Amino acid sequence: MIVLAAVRRIAVSVVLALLIGLISFSVMYFSPGNPAAMLLHYRNPTGGLNQQTVEAYAERLGTNQSFFAQFGDWLTGALKGDLGQSFKTGLPVLQEFTDRMWCTFGLMLYATVLALTVGVALGALSARYHNRLLDQIVRHLVVVNMSVPSFCLGLLFMWVFAIELKLFPSFGYDGAWSLILPGTVLGIGYSGTIVRMTKSSMMDNLGSPYVVTARAKGLTEGAILTRHVLKNVSLPIITLSGMNAVSLLGGSVIIENIFGLPGLGNYLITAIKMKDFPVIIGFVFLMGLMVIAINLLIDMLYALIDPRVRLAANEN
Repeated sequence: MIVLAAVRRIAVSVVLALLIGLISFSVMYFSPGNPAAMLLHYRNPTGGLNQQTVEAYAERLGTNQSFFAQFGDWLTGALKGDLGQSFKTGLPVLQEFTDRMWCTFGLMLYATVLALTVGVALGALSARYHNRLLDQIVRHLVVVNMSVPSFCLGLLFMWVFAIELKLFPSFGYDGAWSLILPGTVLGIGYSGTIVRMTKSSMMDNLGSPYVVTARAKGLTEGAILTRHVLKNVSLPIITLSGMNAVSLLGGSVIIENIFGLPGLGNYLITAIKMKDFPVIIGFVFLMGLMVIAINLLIDMLYALIDPRVRLAANEN
């Protein structure tokens, strides 16, 4: 039954979420450096620190307790929706996350839509005009696109469209307009793999019997590609888009720092420098939940698009 398959996937997702929390907590706990000393030095960089002051501050933060005691407290709070408070600001981690998530989510959504639109369109054109001039141009553009790192593309776009043409803000966040330029950089960066996947899948389907039948009915090549072939190659494109959406979480860290966006990636880098345990662990845990949710969404889209997935679920 589909319902039982969904319940199994949710149960596995819960276990994965707990493992993500355990691993992220373990990495931060056993990493070198004393968060109490680092925070005290940040707040008073010129003043000397003695061992008694550091130990007293560590006791106040709770970082002097054993691993199991700290992880137990964190897990108990996480199950209640409390991920602790930031050592640096004193604000709840969940509030810090929600205050910045909309910037990162907006950036990811725009980049994903752009990558899909550009990737599918160019991939379909490349398959339609295989081994012709347009196909060669697209192939060379994809190679160049995949060869240029995102930070180089970001700096180039900032110089051309923000500094020279003054079409977009070059730094900081002032509404959705500030996400256009960094989102375009991210979207273009991830569109190359979608172009290749789309073309490869379409070329594999062009010799299928249903395509031969469609041609015998008198349909044009464009109609065959858009009405029939594109629908049948949607599953690998959806899979790749889901993987790209997960990768965008990592790519957004670099782009947010280049463009000065107050998103999750930028704040996480600051927290790592300060060794702000609750923020780092909480952000990694919540991002892990996002990855799990994206994979669940992809599985549900599979069942909606391909009847064979629903049949397999019913047989199990």
